[in-house]
Amino acid sequence: MLKKLLLLSNSTNFGEAYLEYPKSSIQSFLGDQIRKVLFVPYAGVGVSYDEYTRKVALPFTDVDYNLEGIHTFSNPVTAVESAEAIAIGGGNTFELLNQLYRNNLLEPIRKRVEEGVPFMGWSAGSNVAGPSIKTTNDMPIIEPPSFDALNLVPFQINPHYTEERLPNHGGETRKDRLYEFIALNPDVNVVGIPEGNLLQIEGNKVKLVGEGSISIFRQGEEAKIYNSNDDLGFLMS
Repeated sequence: MLKKLLLLSNSTNFGEAYLEYPKSSIQSFLGDQIRKVLFVPYAGVGVSYDEYTRKVALPFTDVDYNLEGIHTFSNPVTAVESAEAIAIGGGNTFELLNQLYRNNLLEPIRKRVEEGVPFMGWSAGSNVAGPSIKTTNDMPIIEPPSFDALNLVPFQINPHYTEERLPNHGGETRKDRLYEFIALNPDVNVVGIPEGNLLQIEGNKVKLVGEGSISIFRQGEEAKIYNSNDDLGFLMS
């Protein structure tokens, strides 16, 4: 079966309702055959899993999908094994990965996606789709057993990517940080996805959806810019 992934940079664009900008992409991605989506709220810190799930459920209901929080199941692994589709929300990437390890979910989720179950994530939920979480923007508020993540795609993701520099701020830019990663991890590509954009993946086909562009970092090269009409299949090599 072909892998199907929808990897969003962010949940909400400035001035819009929650998950408003990707609604049509979500509907197109999930299609008419799926009715239930298993939601993983583990990245939520400072908000209950119930509250987080209710928030996410509203936009999914608008496009006729029922959302079920994985935390409501007595056995999270069984929930994954029977899921029609899986969605992982944003928040803190370190806590998200920590809970995925704690609940023994990395291999079950990986297996289901390999079997063709649609997977979507935003922010931290996109971070964990890569080989590791080493290109997250988040503070390491907790130490997971490993930085190794779901490895659903062979490239690293940096959501909320921006090249803006704060006025009078002398610290490193996001680009500087990602060059540091590439210097120590030369065999892995990094995709910087600005807000309001997403990657849709089916098998080895990768499509950028959105009005912006992505930056791809490779060892020994300047970051290159790619747009929605560019062939991105090389990312899955």
